[in-house]
Order: sequence, then C-alpha cells, then structure tokens
Amino acid sequence: MVLLAGWAVIGLTQQYLVGETSVLLAQLQASGADPGVVRELARLRREAETGPVSRLGVVALRALELTDELCRESLRRGDVPAFVRQCACGADLREFCVCARLLADT
Repeated sequence: MVLLAGWAVIGLTQQYLVGETSVLLAQLQASGADPGVVRELARLRREAETGPVSRLGVVALRALELTDELCRESLRRGDVPAFVRQCACGADLREFCVCARLLADT
C-alpha cells in the first residue's frame, strides 16, 4: 500500500512538472511576435505535454534559446513592452526549471 502511495506522489509530481512547464511555455508563446518562433514554442509545448518527463529539461533549454531570439527581435524593433514580457516569461521558466532540477543553475 505504501508503494502505491509513493507511485501516486511521483505521478502527481510529474503531472505538476509537465503542467507548469506547459503554462510557462504558453505564456512565452503568447509574448512572441515572430511567427516562426511562436510555432516552435507551440511545438515545444506539445512535446512537453505529450513526451516523456525526462525530456522537459531539453524542451526548456530550447525554449530559453528561443526566448533570447524573441528578446533580441523585440529590441531590434524597439518594442520595449514585448521585451519586458519576454524577459519575465524567460526568467519564470528558467527559475522554475532550476528549482525543479530540470536545468542546472549556471
């Protein structure tokens, strides 16, 4: 019985990791203006929701790379409000992933 309870906790924790990653990717996706980057973020979100939990770190790392692209593009266009939103989304994603041990704190 204890083993089943342990597996239930692991399952809930994994669902939380997937769900929170998905929400953060959706927020980042909504902040983007570049259609190609937005499509790639949508693809990453689907991968986070349907793929193995072990891939969440890879998904998050790629999303953070795309965040850099979004931020650079916003700065190039002089869109300060978009830049601020994208920085906040990227910071939230990075902080969550470091705390969840999906990424190293470097």
